[in-house]
Amino acid sequence: MSKNDYYEVLGVSKSASPDEIKKAFRKKAVKLHPDKPSGDEEKFKEVNEAYEVLKDEAKRQRYDQFGHAGVGTSASSNGAGAAGWEDIFGGAGGQGVHVDFGDFGVGDIFDSFFGGGGRGRRSAPQKGRDVEMNVTLDFEEAIFGVERNVETELFHKCEHCKGSRAEPGHDVKTCGVCKGSGQTVQVMQTVFGNIQQAAVCKNCKGRGKIPEKNCTVCRGEGTTRQKKSHTIKIPAGINDGATIRLGGYGEGHADGQTGDLYVNVRVKPHKKFTREGDLILSDEHVGMVGAALGTEIEVETVDGPVTMKIPAGTQGGTDFKLSKRGVPHVRGDGRGDHIVRIIVDTPTKLSRKQKKILEELL
Repeated sequence: MSKNDYYEVLGVSKSASPDEIKKAFRKKAVKLHPDKPSGDEEKFKEVNEAYEVLKDEAKRQRYDQFGHAGVGTSASSNGAGAAGWEDIFGGAGGQGVHVDFGDFGVGDIFDSFFGGGGRGRRSAPQKGRDVEMNVTLDFEEAIFGVERNVETELFHKCEHCKGSRAEPGHDVKTCGVCKGSGQTVQVMQTVFGNIQQAAVCKNCKGRGKIPEKNCTVCRGEGTTRQKKSHTIKIPAGINDGATIRLGGYGEGHADGQTGDLYVNVRVKPHKKFTREGDLILSDEHVGMVGAALGTEIEVETVDGPVTMKIPAGTQGGTDFKLSKRGVPHVRGDGRGDHIVRIIVDTPTKLSRKQKKILEELL
């Protein structure tokens, strides 16, 4: 099987400079690497093979003169697979294809492959820690809503220095170690050349600035632990297991926004009522005679007792609906209904007179 022209594989002219060849290889290698969704292992091997020849002045000269016959067995024709991440970063598998990225740093590789932030990327805005807490409600409180006072003891911006970390009257200056960048750079020597590795500046903890004199209250941290009281408005109709997010009620941050407070709602069970969505369910007992002849009973609801008519001949297990006596809709107007199930009580002990009356009905 004939090989493709190495210059065409890289997409460069025969007069291309070494830098042009290197740039073309980088672009092709990133695009075709097998670890990417758009990768192509066979084409990746071909690109690597072409570069191994054309980057070497002597091999390139022989290739220009004799073609493929002038370079013999290519670097990637020894049966090894394409380079994976272990190959690139010095793992045990680096015995196959050699991928020469030159001064193409590891950070650039990650940026190109995964779209990650490389050099010059700004860090995300700082935000305080989100906090979670539980609130337990009675059944009626969940139905009609309630206001609750809760206390938190969290870190917030220091009130003495307003989060600047500096004692009032003293300035904040640029860090002399990182020169305001918030990072220090170390140069590591690897088999691929020198690689720069950035780390958070220990002197300023990545902030780029340090106070001339630390705040005497927060000791230069910018935050202090503070107790705060909040009034939480629980909406009517909230259900057990719901979570309320209160933006800006969480932990503070000296250099950014305050986190959020997440309130998990727990509702105590009711001794008489149960809930299904916006419905309230309950049982009411009626005597056998009342069910047979019809009667009126007093029904307990979350709004208080109401009188309900029981028609003659009502059977046990019959449901009656009390409209608009259920759970208020959390979003929008209106309420659900209250469903009452009738339980007909059959007497277990009868007097002789009662037995005689019932026998006469048969």
